Amino acid sequence: MDRVVTLFGGGGFLGRYVAQSLFGLGARVRVVERDPRKAFFLKPLGPVGQIQFAACDIRDADRVRAAVDGSDAVINLVGILKGDFEGIHVDGARNVAEAAHAAGANALVQVSALGGDARSESAYARTKAQGEEAVRAAFAGATIMRPSVLFGREDNFINRFAGLARLAPALPVIRGGTRFQPVYAADVARAVAAAAMDPSTHAGKTYELGGPQVMTMREIMELVCKATGYNRPLIDVPDAVASGLARLTGWAPGAPLTWDQWLMLQRDSVAAEGAAGLEAFGLPKTPIAAVAEGWLLAYRRHGRFAAKSPY
Repeated sequence: MDRVVTLFGGGGFLGRYVAQSLFGLGARVRVVERDPRKAFFLKPLGPVGQIQFAACDIRDADRVRAAVDGSDAVINLVGILKGDFEGIHVDGARNVAEAAHAAGANALVQVSALGGDARSESAYARTKAQGEEAVRAAFAGATIMRPSVLFGREDNFINRFAGLARLAPALPVIRGGTRFQPVYAADVARAVAAAAMDPSTHAGKTYELGGPQVMTMREIMELVCKATGYNRPLIDVPDAVASGLARLTGWAPGAPLTWDQWLMLQRDSVAAEGAAGLEAFGLPKTPIAAVAEGWLLAYRRHGRFAAKSPY
């Protein structure tokens, strides 16, 4: 189709899958990262001349405009779990939307998150919602994607639990009753790419993307232990202990739980009943066990995760 699609955050976990989906649809992809070298692994995935790279921090409006120039469609995947939430989720998203509008792009896809709430105590959830509002104000036809927690071979969710299961004699469970609707990154990527390539169908709409199963935190950890063969006992951590840990140590680099993450765990990450999701794109919902067990079993056998999948 020869559409030029600018992909902010294309070198990240979800970005690799979105880029591959876009290549499959014939798009020319401009991958934008603060350090484009981190996305160079994408080069072999796209035909010659179908991929290019640009350096940009989305908080820099001038650089964003330069990166978006000449785009038919723009996708913003950039998000953080700690740090400058306001700058990245709100100001950065606004910069991308304003630049997309100024460039005359006919599609903008903003990837947000389930649980975004402008009234939330969590800075992550609050700024995700505020970012959606900023994007809508700047680009009325933007498509908003709200996925639940993503899983895939390169994720930092399932793999994190697997790593703990390998090393620890028992696994602590924090907020074990919090519910998630884990969704396969490749499924989300296909939806994102489809929205960018077909704005006439998806412009101005909001989609809540979840997988086929609603699972508690404890159920997810049980699945990981079973799939890896590390059948560790699961020990529930009292809320008072977990919240104290997050408040006292969450500021430290590498902390297992920040205060904002603790606040996020107070709310389920599940699609609203009746909300449009993957089925609106004609996409099946991949169960977590259908793909996770394959790479987790390889981890068990080799003491490390299998080689990263290009898709």
